[in-house]
Amino acid sequence: MSDIDWNDILSKLETGEIRAANPNGDQWVANVEVKEAILAAFGAGENTEYSGIYEGFVDKDNLPPRMFKAGDNVRLVPGGSAVRRGAYVAENVIIMPPAYVNVGGYVDEGSMIDSHALVGSCAQVGKNVHLSAGVQLGGVLEPVGLTPVVVEDECFIGAGSVIVEGILVKKRAVIAPGVTLSKSIPVYDCVNEEVREKGAPIPEGAVVIPGTRPASGNWAKEQGLSISCPMIVKYRDEQSDASLVLEDVLR
Repeated sequence: MSDIDWNDILSKLETGEIRAANPNGDQWVANVEVKEAILAAFGAGENTEYSGIYEGFVDKDNLPPRMFKAGDNVRLVPGGSAVRRGAYVAENVIIMPPAYVNVGGYVDEGSMIDSHALVGSCAQVGKNVHLSAGVQLGGVLEPVGLTPVVVEDECFIGAGSVIVEGILVKKRAVIAPGVTLSKSIPVYDCVNEEVREKGAPIPEGAVVIPGTRPASGNWAKEQGLSISCPMIVKYRDEQSDASLVLEDVLR
């Protein structure tokens, strides 16, 4: 790993020339070389003070926050947000404070990263995606072969939702506020009347809300306990599309 040219790879990540994960048919595959380079960068870096720019902060000297200019056509609104070295942010992206895009993250054109939202290390966000306030996309650096969280084009992720453990959210899906998606939680498809395999992608156009199911075991039943679970209650139609229109004037 010490022979990896991590500096070149981080630069190519920032231009979008390479990515931490790439589509392969209906799935996504981790770019192992990229993730190894990021880990090598952490190993090579030394902690330094960011005096004069970010007073009181200390981090790796080779992974500083990115600096944007007007010609980049990115709106990084003042107030505590940061985009780390090695993260890609496309044109017409808006990042509201405070928000964070970690190393290896990818945010495509026209997307909105709202306040208190996190795009974790290597997480991939498609075009015209809205990450509402408090959304957390988990980062995945290790193991290097594990695919990161991917949110494809034109998805809407509601406030306070948590998507972790490399979950794939397919195009145009709607995740309602407060939904948690992980590989340990099954998703109940009420439209097709099936329980989806744990860790399976959220289907294209699915509308997912937080739900509950009875907890197993006699004692749990006696106590009336239930377990939270995501539920697909419909698939996008004209009515739901109309309620999720992104305003061009904001971009």
